[in-house]
Amino acid sequence: MLSLTLSADQPFNLDKTLSCGQVFRWAETNGWWTGVIRDRVIRIQQDGNHLSWSGADEAFIRHYFSLDLDLSRILAEIDCDPVIHRAIYACRGLRIIRQTPWECLVSYMIATFTNIPSIKRRISLLCREFGNKIDSGGEPYFSFPTPEALAGSDEKQVRACSLGYRAPYLCQVAQAIHQDPGWAGAIRNLPYEEARTELMRYRGVGRKVADCVLLFGFERLEAVPVDVWIERILRQHYLKPGEKANYDHIRRYAQGYFGPFAGYAQEYLFCMRNDITKKE
Repeated sequence: MLSLTLSADQPFNLDKTLSCGQVFRWAETNGWWTGVIRDRVIRIQQDGNHLSWSGADEAFIRHYFSLDLDLSRILAEIDCDPVIHRAIYACRGLRIIRQTPWECLVSYMIATFTNIPSIKRRISLLCREFGNKIDSGGEPYFSFPTPEALAGSDEKQVRACSLGYRAPYLCQVAQAIHQDPGWAGAIRNLPYEEARTELMRYRGVGRKVADCVLLFGFERLEAVPVDVWIERILRQHYLKPGEKANYDHIRRYAQGYFGPFAGYAQEYLFCMRNDITKKE
């Protein structure tokens, strides 16, 4: 078991970070979170400013949970009105996790038009069917399928993982990425709008999925995925009453209003979505 003491001026809230809906392969039991990252099974717990974990070294944990970012500065920059201030106060320490682009892409393709429990179940089935078993000395865990594993699979097998109409899209994107192993590096080096356009060339990747992948998989902290909750919050508290606004209008408004860390503002507002959207 390894441990570290967090800096008092750099907040981190493990529970908020792992339960806010940005990742889908973590589960909490008796205060301990267990998750699968690549081919690792990691168990981690927070007690005040003390983190304890197993399954990875400290450098991995710091990178994965973005503990090297100056979160206090980020939050100070987006704390520009009472609504976001309330969310920051309630969810302080929530950090955007650095996910691998491939797993993030597939996860959010699976995540369209469904809820978090269903997303977790589908990803679990996909990993069990196409991933590699990880020896963790207890309950069986499976790595996330590689592009090669899905590219060479039968579409019916993929569909059987409760994926329905998403199955052919996943097979096609797996084949494309398997044939282009440098895809992530190429997208990472593009300006934001161009990177977004490139992601949307993959079948099954719409505007929201592309924005999620840029935010969570490529650390483009200006990205603002707009789901029904974020649209509702922005319409209720930020846009003019009755203002006509489509997805991209809302996204660009949030980016202009909150600035280069608009993705963090989006995540904090989403974390407080139920309270923020209550009628006064």
